[in-house]
Amino acid sequence: MDFSWSEEQRRLREAATALGREKLNDDLVERDRRGEFNREGWSQLARFGIQGLPVPATHGGMGLDALTTVGVLEALGYGCRDNGLMFSVNAHMWTVEVPLVEFGTDEQKQRFLPRLVDGTWIGGNAMSEPGAGSDAHALVTRAERRGDHYVLNGSKIYVTNGSEADVVVAFASTDPSRGPHGISAFLVERDSPGLRVGARPAKMGLRTSPMSELFFDDCEVPAANLLGREGGGGALFTHAMTWERSCILASAVGSMQRLLETCIAFSKERKQFGRPIGSFQLVADKIVNMKLGLETARGLLYQAAWLRSRGRSIFLEAALAKLHISETWVRCAQDAIQLHGAYGYMEEAGIERELRDALGSRIYSGTSEIQRTIIASLLGLRPE
Repeated sequence: MDFSWSEEQRRLREAATALGREKLNDDLVERDRRGEFNREGWSQLARFGIQGLPVPATHGGMGLDALTTVGVLEALGYGCRDNGLMFSVNAHMWTVEVPLVEFGTDEQKQRFLPRLVDGTWIGGNAMSEPGAGSDAHALVTRAERRGDHYVLNGSKIYVTNGSEADVVVAFASTDPSRGPHGISAFLVERDSPGLRVGARPAKMGLRTSPMSELFFDDCEVPAANLLGREGGGGALFTHAMTWERSCILASAVGSMQRLLETCIAFSKERKQFGRPIGSFQLVADKIVNMKLGLETARGLLYQAAWLRSRGRSIFLEAALAKLHISETWVRCAQDAIQLHGAYGYMEEAGIERELRDALGSRIYSGTSEIQRTIIASLLGLRPE
């Protein structure tokens, strides 16, 4: 596997880093306190082409392969400290755009993708319910066909981008007797009759990424907005989750690179007992472990994307990448705080926010425990 970047890829990565540094970090501390979504930043990303990275050029995107895409997102995460904005962009790409590219009709692609790519529209994914989190297929929300439309009833929680979304991919059971095989996916637009957006919850981290509940009260959705075939929602969700698990933490790898460099510089400058703290073995060990974690995380990220670019199945590789990068990001942020001492604990340093944002990565897109279960099953262990 050759992971060296071409000149064109290097220029794209450098431009993404510059975009993050110069356009996306303004007033971040205050925006984080307010839980404010950066809509102008979203538009800046769209003008660069970020939302269109994995979308074919025929629908307004850049049509990049998976490895180039994660490379650009990694570079963007290195420059952009707004992890909430990065999280919203990833949810938009992997759970709305990619399913449209793979399962959408020509009419759906022509109608939705250009507006999702150019930043006019924001997409969200509505799967989780109070009783269906890790057990994603235990849905209570129902969809009934009535003539030329479906009627949805139920509710969704933890919908990333929910309060801002112009369209969400919502999952509902069209045939409860078939269990997971009776689940269907629908493109539900913001102005759909019977759709109500709930309050935004206060979150520990990723505060700049909007989240809300969604309520479907006899919500009418045109039959033309069925995404994929009826009963095919389970396969669609698995496809989207495999993409998401393998790619969603690319920007986190960039964040870890930034944290490592920050810690190295601080450890050379900060002196205690008359010498730089980096000269103490316990401090040096932490930095070495950060470097080791970063490189193994990057390797798993690139491997999964490289295999995806070649059309290979990556169920195992996606789960490994999601598990390792999320756990490593948390440890990296914890060590960065410890190395910076009291200053690292202060808001102004920006490191405590990094930890708050990183902790969520062990939960979304399937918890670390779920990833371990998936990996064990794919290794033939099939744990109870």
